[in-house]
Amino acid sequence: MAANDYYASGQAQHPAHSLHSDTPPLHSPPSLSPAHSRVASPFDDRNRFDYPSNTNLVHTQTGYSSNYSDDTAYHGAAATPPPSYHNPPSYHHDTSYDPPNHASSDPFADQNAIPLRNQNGKMGDGEGSEGVYVADPERYPPGMKKKKKKGMFAGKVTWVVYLLTAVQVAVFIGELAKNAILTGTPIQTKPTFNIMIGPSPYVLINMGARYPPCMHYIEKIVDNKVTDWLCPNTTSLDAKSVCSLNEVCGLGGVPKQVYDFTFDQRGEHKAMEPDQWYRFITPIFLHAGLIHIGFNMLLQWTLGRDMEKEIGSLRFALVYFSAGIFGFVLGGNYAAEGITSVGASGSLFGILALVLLDLLYNWSSRRSPMKDLLFLMLDFAISFVLGLLPGLDNFSHIGGFLMGIVLGVCLLHSPQALRERTGALDPPYATVDNPAIPAMSGANGAGSGGPAMKAGAFVKSPLDFFKGRKPFWWVFWLVRAAMLVVTLIGFILLLRNFYDWRNGCSWCHHLTCLPIKTNNVSWCDIGSLNVTSTSSSPSSSSSSPAKLLKL
Repeated sequence: MAANDYYASGQAQHPAHSLHSDTPPLHSPPSLSPAHSRVASPFDDRNRFDYPSNTNLVHTQTGYSSNYSDDTAYHGAAATPPPSYHNPPSYHHDTSYDPPNHASSDPFADQNAIPLRNQNGKMGDGEGSEGVYVADPERYPPGMKKKKKKGMFAGKVTWVVYLLTAVQVAVFIGELAKNAILTGTPIQTKPTFNIMIGPSPYVLINMGARYPPCMHYIEKIVDNKVTDWLCPNTTSLDAKSVCSLNEVCGLGGVPKQVYDFTFDQRGEHKAMEPDQWYRFITPIFLHAGLIHIGFNMLLQWTLGRDMEKEIGSLRFALVYFSAGIFGFVLGGNYAAEGITSVGASGSLFGILALVLLDLLYNWSSRRSPMKDLLFLMLDFAISFVLGLLPGLDNFSHIGGFLMGIVLGVCLLHSPQALRERTGALDPPYATVDNPAIPAMSGANGAGSGGPAMKAGAFVKSPLDFFKGRKPFWWVFWLVRAAMLVVTLIGFILLLRNFYDWRNGCSWCHHLTCLPIKTNNVSWCDIGSLNVTSTSSSPSSSSSSPAKLLKL
C-alpha cells in the first residue's frame, strides 16, 4: 500500500477512464520544509518509502502525473518540491486497473496506489491476497528505477572515506608489524605500557609522527649540544644503544647535526637545519593505538560518510586535509616540543564542525535537533578526553575544529533562514547558481535560484554568478571571504612562528595532558625533552660525557 502521506486521503473512487479526463489532479504532496539538511542522524527513521528518480508515473484512472526526486535525505523529502504535477507523461499504457466495486473497509486504503502482483502472478488488492507482492510490471515498467537498497554501501559512493580508511588501517597494521620487528611485541610494553594499545612513540617518530626535533632547531637541543638519541627499538630508558637524529627521524633522514653554534645563531646554519615539513601531513595516517584508530574510524564511517554524501568528495577532502594540517601546525607551535602527535582526530574535528554548522543552519527543519546536538557534544567530549592521554594532542583537535568552522561557513549552503529571506532554495552542491536566468525544473535545474551551471560555464561568465543577488547574500559572502582571508593569514603566521619567531605558551601544554603519574613520570612532563649526561659511546673518540635526549 502506498504511503497515504503523499496522496489525498478523501478521494472518491472513479471508474477507469482516459488520460484526458476532466477529473482534477490530486493535491500536491506536502513539503516538510523548504530546505533541509541531507546529513543523516543516528536518531532518524531509515524505513521510508523511496520514490523512483526522474521518472514520470501516469495513473490512467485519474490522469495524475508526478516527478519525484530520489532525495531520501534527512527528512525523507526532497530539498525542493516537485516542480509540476501537470507534465506530459513519459509513456502511456492502455492497461488500467479497476478498483474493487465494494467500498474498502480499510481507512488507510489508497485506490490511487500502484497495483501489486504476488509471486503467483495474481493481482492483489491488499485485503485477502496472500504471498509476497511486487510492483505490477505493466504499471511499473522495468525501465523505472526501483527502490534503492539501504545499507552501508547504498547511495553515493564515498570514495574519500573508503580510501582514507583503507590507507589508515593498512598503515596501522604496518606500525604494529614494525614495532614487533624492532621490540619483539606488536604493542609497547616496555619501558612503559601504551594505554592506547599501540606501538611505542619511538616507532611512531620513525614512521612520520609530528616531532619538532625532526622539523627545525630546538633551543634545548642546540644549547646542550645533544647528539645522542634513544633508538626506535628502545625498550629501556637506559642508554644501552644510542642513535643519531638521522636514524631516529628516518623518512630520508636529516642533515648531520653538529652544534658548534648557539641557538641565537641558528639563522646562519639554515642549510643544516632539520626540515621534514611533511610531518604536518603524514601524522593524519598514523594512530597511537587500537583505541585511537577505533574511535576515529567509527566517526569517519558514520558522520564522515554522511557529510561526504552531502557536500561531495572534493569538498570533503578539502576540509579533511585542511583541518588536519592546520591542527598539526597549531600543535607544533603550542604543544610540548618533544611530544609525538599522530592521528586523524584533527581532520575529524573539522568534519564534526561541518556537521555542527549544518545542524545550526537547519535547526527548525530537523526532526530531533536537540538529540543531534547532544550526540555531537558527546563526540566532542570523548575526543577531547582522548586528547588528554599521552601521545595525543588536543591542539590538533582545536585547530581542526577552527578550520572546519571557517571552511564550513565558506563551503556549506547559507543558513536556512538567510536563504528564505533572499528567496533562494538549496541547489545541488555540484552546481553554480545563476539567479539572472529563470528557474528550470527537473534534473537540470537548481530550484528557484536558477538553472545549474557547470564549472566551465562559471569560468566563461563569472559575472553572471553575481547578477540579481540581494543585499543579505552580499553581506554573508563578505563574511565568508573575510573569514577565509583571516584564516589564511593565521596559517602563514603560525608557520612563521614555528620556524622563525618561536613565541610559545608556558601553560598551554596543560590543555593536552592530565596531572597523572605513571612509573613516577607525570603525563604533563611527557614530551618535555629531558637531556641527561652519559658516558661516551664506544665509537666516540672523545672522553667527555655525551648528551642523551629522552622522551
